[in-house]
Amino acid sequence: MTKRTKRMFIMLGTVVLLIALLALGFFLHIRQLMASAPKPTPQTVSATIIRKVEWQPHLSSVGTLVAVRGVDVTSEIAGLVRSIHFKSGQEVRAGQVLLQLNADADLAQLRALEAAAELAASVLARDRQQFAVQAISQAQVDNDVADVKSRKALAAQQAALVDKKTIRAPFAGKLGITTVNPGQYLNPGDKIVTLQTIDPIYVDFHIPQKQLGGLQVGQLLNLSSDAHANTAFAGKVSAISSKVDPATRNVQVEATVANPQRQLLPGMFANVKVEVGDKKQYLTLPQTAITYNPYGSTVFVVHPAPPPKVGAPPPAAGERVVRQVFVTTGETRGDQVAVLTGLTEGQQVVTSGQIKLKNGSPVVISNVVEPRNNPQPTPQEH
Repeated sequence: MTKRTKRMFIMLGTVVLLIALLALGFFLHIRQLMASAPKPTPQTVSATIIRKVEWQPHLSSVGTLVAVRGVDVTSEIAGLVRSIHFKSGQEVRAGQVLLQLNADADLAQLRALEAAAELAASVLARDRQQFAVQAISQAQVDNDVADVKSRKALAAQQAALVDKKTIRAPFAGKLGITTVNPGQYLNPGDKIVTLQTIDPIYVDFHIPQKQLGGLQVGQLLNLSSDAHANTAFAGKVSAISSKVDPATRNVQVEATVANPQRQLLPGMFANVKVEVGDKKQYLTLPQTAITYNPYGSTVFVVHPAPPPKVGAPPPAAGERVVRQVFVTTGETRGDQVAVLTGLTEGQQVVTSGQIKLKNGSPVVISNVVEPRNNPQPTPQEH
């Protein structure tokens, strides 16, 4: 090996050694910078412990309230209103007089017909005495009998006409508002007042045919109306239609609901929940805890901070971090949602503040303001 070759190898070795020393110095510098970099600031979130809750499965629908009996009270015949015997909104009993039409002429006609019937009966009695002594024929007696029946029938017909001039409640219930006044002339069929029997009251609703197997007469249900948002009304399924609507594939259901305070009125809409099957237990979370994504639903579970890497400073006492977990959700109830898979009872789950989190983010739990978690929420005004 020549001296020139030796010098080249020495130069190359020197260059390689210099590069190695520079690389080592750069590596140590980067490591020092990483060790001295500030740790991420813990994010403040709210969290809750997931627990099992007992839920009663139910079918939900929107129904319409219908009176057990309801009618617009009218008159069969024309006449002038003489007197009104009720007030708007009044409770009435069956057969109670509501309105009286002028019947003076009809009563006079009735008395005349009754007098004619009495006269015919007297003639029949005398002719029977005459027939007993064979002073008249049997034909005359038969004519008298027919005349008595005819005149009594005419009197009964007139009595029925007079009775129609007195308008009575066909059944017990609550009256609506009337616009009829004394002295007003009524034509046949003119509306006098609305009469509704509303305790109990019916609710008619529809359910899809695929849910028909879980429904039967006698099942319990709960009904709510926005008119009385804080009140739940209990009822029972009383009838199920004998056919399915071919246009919608829904079946009509009728339920009976107690209404002693008269809070529910015919024509209202109501939210109906029919209890079906046995009660089930679900892990539940506030709906705000679930992050819905195209690739699946996720939650952030809170864990103690893991041990630090070699050379890293130890975590602060009680420091916690989050881990993102995929979950499968089930039915919802108010502010709550059932979690079917992905979590176990007792885990702590973030309920708000997820938008600023990622896997491994340190967190601080503050439940000063918590999201709503009510299975039966009511409207709130702010």
